[in-house]
Amino acid sequence: MIISYCYKIEPTSQQSVKIDYWLELLRRHWNYALGQRLDWLNQTRCQIDRCSIVSCPMGEIPSRPNYYFQQSALKQTKKLFPDYKKIYSEIQQINLQRLDKAWKRWLIPDKKGKCGGRPRFKKSGKLRSFCFSRVNHPKAVIKFDGKQIITTRFGAIRVIVHRPIPDGFTIKTATITKKADGYYVSFSLEDKSVPSLISTDNIKTALGIDVGLKEFLTTNTGETVSIPKFYRKSQSNLARKQKKVSRKEVGSNNWRAAQNRIARLHQHIARQREDFHYKTAHKLVKEYDMIAVENLNIRGLAKNTKLSKSIYDVAWGNFIEKLNAVAVKRGVQIIKVNPHNTSQNCSNCGQKVPLTLSVRTHSCPKCKTVLDRDENAAINILNKALNEVGIILSACGGLDISQPVKQETSANEDSIIFV
Repeated sequence: MIISYCYKIEPTSQQSVKIDYWLELLRRHWNYALGQRLDWLNQTRCQIDRCSIVSCPMGEIPSRPNYYFQQSALKQTKKLFPDYKKIYSEIQQINLQRLDKAWKRWLIPDKKGKCGGRPRFKKSGKLRSFCFSRVNHPKAVIKFDGKQIITTRFGAIRVIVHRPIPDGFTIKTATITKKADGYYVSFSLEDKSVPSLISTDNIKTALGIDVGLKEFLTTNTGETVSIPKFYRKSQSNLARKQKKVSRKEVGSNNWRAAQNRIARLHQHIARQREDFHYKTAHKLVKEYDMIAVENLNIRGLAKNTKLSKSIYDVAWGNFIEKLNAVAVKRGVQIIKVNPHNTSQNCSNCGQKVPLTLSVRTHSCPKCKTVLDRDENAAINILNKALNEVGIILSACGGLDISQPVKQETSANEDSIIFV
């Protein structure tokens, strides 16, 4: 299992200047390497769809600037620009690896046939981190003694260790990041043991949750968690700060200070949201053995809609990711189900009841079931998840806590029977 711990560091003014200068040099190297790749792409692609009848001169075909080509050019870069000699080679190599990963994500489709966006040239201050590939290794250039990180180029930098590193975990990598309120170091920790998930036979409690904009989430039992609306509550303050920035001269010290105040406000909102997500996830994982959620296409929901700002503010995708990460540590199963018709179908009889978004009460004309719309969807989500893992509902409509029932295939028949 791999987890990440982030700590704030307190470099001196000289160390801060050196970190900023390294980030600027790495940014320039990123832009040069990206420009080299884009130039090669333009030179090796014909701008028309056919060639001349007689001949078409191709010219000299340049070498393909992949990761290994650009890595081998680091020696020449250090000769032409001696300042790059002060940066550790592994940091420059990881910087090129990040570019190579972004480049391949753009050109090579994933399993679903989708590609990422084209890598961008980074403006000043937009490259904010660099990584060390080894920590506390005999050949590593960075050490961590529990109180400070030590390197030969920076010296000792104090680390605010607000929580100890768990026993049994080994520090693999370290990443120094510049944020709006200072500098941080993130350690990637690895433990050979992997928590085992609760088996289907041992699932005693299960929960279905439906996320929404009226309530943050609604469970199949009717419990709700309200939306905190962190961004909406800070909009007036953010607009005030942005108005002050517009009055400053671009590039001046006052302009940079005003920009930093906006960045710190955004950081505060993000941390509020993250804290809320983790607390909600921990509360759910402690009480249930299996949690069913919808596999939502959040970008599709937020596209071309007046609710996009509210959807991004509530951040369902980030919450589900955190819920999954917390559940893995405790062995709890997270089942993602298809959201198709979970809000339309009746949870009691299965009758489809079309509803507009403004109608918040589910009323089935067939079985006369009346429920809150989100609670009805949460029950449907739970039922779908139980069917996927092979658990059926008891006669009373709930999960049989004493003995879950599994689906098994008869040896003599192709049909499925329940035992």
